[in-house]
Amino acid sequence: MLYRLVRTHLTPYAVPLAVLLVLQLVATLASLYLPSLNGRIIDEGVAVGDTAFILRAGVAMLAVSLIQVAATIAATRIGAFTSASLGRDVRSAVFRTVGAFSAQELSRFGAPTLISRSTNDVTQVQQVVYMFLAMMVSAPIMMVGGIFMALREDVGLSWLVAVAVPALAIAIGLIIRRMIPHFRAMQAAVDSVNRILREQITGIRVVRAFVREDVERERFAEANRTYTGTALAVGKLMALAFPVVMVIFNASTVAVLWFGAQRIDNGEMQIGSLTAFMAYLIQILMSVMMATFMAMMIPRAAVSAGRIQEVLDTESSVHAPLDPVEIPAGPVAVELRGVTFSYPGAESPVLRDVSLVAEPGTTTAVVGSTGSGKTTLLGVVPRLHDVTGGQVLVGGVDVRDADPERLWSHIGLVPQRPYLFSGTVASNLRYGDPDATEDELWEALRVAQAEDFVRAMPDGIHSPISQGGTNVSGGQRQRLAIARALVSKADVYLFDDAFSALDVATDARLRAALRPVTRDAAVVVVAQRVSTIIQADRIVVLDEGRVVGSGTHEELLESCPTYVEIVQSQQAMEEAA
Repeated sequence: MLYRLVRTHLTPYAVPLAVLLVLQLVATLASLYLPSLNGRIIDEGVAVGDTAFILRAGVAMLAVSLIQVAATIAATRIGAFTSASLGRDVRSAVFRTVGAFSAQELSRFGAPTLISRSTNDVTQVQQVVYMFLAMMVSAPIMMVGGIFMALREDVGLSWLVAVAVPALAIAIGLIIRRMIPHFRAMQAAVDSVNRILREQITGIRVVRAFVREDVERERFAEANRTYTGTALAVGKLMALAFPVVMVIFNASTVAVLWFGAQRIDNGEMQIGSLTAFMAYLIQILMSVMMATFMAMMIPRAAVSAGRIQEVLDTESSVHAPLDPVEIPAGPVAVELRGVTFSYPGAESPVLRDVSLVAEPGTTTAVVGSTGSGKTTLLGVVPRLHDVTGGQVLVGGVDVRDADPERLWSHIGLVPQRPYLFSGTVASNLRYGDPDATEDELWEALRVAQAEDFVRAMPDGIHSPISQGGTNVSGGQRQRLAIARALVSKADVYLFDDAFSALDVATDARLRAALRPVTRDAAVVVVAQRVSTIIQADRIVVLDEGRVVGSGTHEELLESCPTYVEIVQSQQAMEEAA
């Protein structure tokens, strides 16, 4: 999975990678030439007192060293650029894929793991690619070249290479084998920490309201301990790796000196050759060590790559049609024909054979008890979910046959939980229309009954809004969300319990101001409060996903027991209050 992900996203950088390979080859060859040159200085210069040769060879060593340094710096810069570009491209790909997900895929993965996969997991892949380009490319060249040069210096000591290299590879390989399960557990632990932290930050008011700080603190501590324990297990194995490497390095050096000294004493080898051979053995072991440490990083990166690829391979359940049908311009109607919808794995449908029509210039209200499917009904209109049965038509066109972008341009949605983005009041309202003028923004705020509190802000519509709109109240957040939908000047407005945080007087003023603005649009309102929808042209009553009543307020009082029960329960609550 790691190879597949890296190959896909490194293909556009074939030219920089080719240049990097050449630079790494030059730097490695220069590094391999230096010990041989140093050995010649000892044997042909120092041993015989030839100062001129020492100076000439010294200048050559300096030139080779400068070439090595320059090639290494250039290769490292290209490697850093390429790996950073890979990280950028993978993050962008994940972002685009997640942005195309329907509510079904978002629920399946969950926000915490999607955040981890687009940040922590991408970083793991980016780091291993950088290390590979910076070190691993040169490691095989160094190892093969080092073996060749060592044998060129003295064949009699070659058996030391045959012993030291496998010993180092086997020792590090055994350590890596034990680390792989810990790397998988570590990524799962990161998800757990992110999930719990996100829940606690988002639900801090609930935690405090129910005095659950100690419980949540312990829950986070448990997840943190799990992550810490896994990280410590990995750290201990990594700490074991360095002493093993140093023992093999030092033992190899001692063996070279011991057996090399015997060969020098027998006249079979010169001191310069011994020095060069020892340097080549160290280079060979270093290349093996780099390869094995890269192998140590690869398992965790492979786990991360698998998690990233899982997101990239997930197709949205809401597909854009190959040959989209254009929704006609102007006022359009919304029609549901025998709509049935079931969530994946659910035992029973949320919506069952629902039919209704919302004509332009009319307001259609949807009421029902909690869990009756009201929000799901609104969600199938803009294709947040695709229906499992029946049809949803906007302007006479099945929404599955329309281009999603064009479909959304006809719809102004105010969700049940209004969300504001970090920025300003104006930047949030312009989500409805990026080209909206300030006069149009103020008009939308006036209709949404938000003009007064926005004008009271220090900078008016340019006042800052924090992430999620946490620096304004719930009612203000709802009114800004309504204003954002109005800025879009849509043909269809969907209000999903968008008036619940408003007091009765503000609710009445807002509904009165909405009528002239939405006189040519089809308006569908989901509401809990009967007073909000009592003047609707048509009220649809849902019960357990079925339409059990449809008509005006007066007609339903005569014909629909479920609606009567809702009205009576709210009247009883108001009288009790």
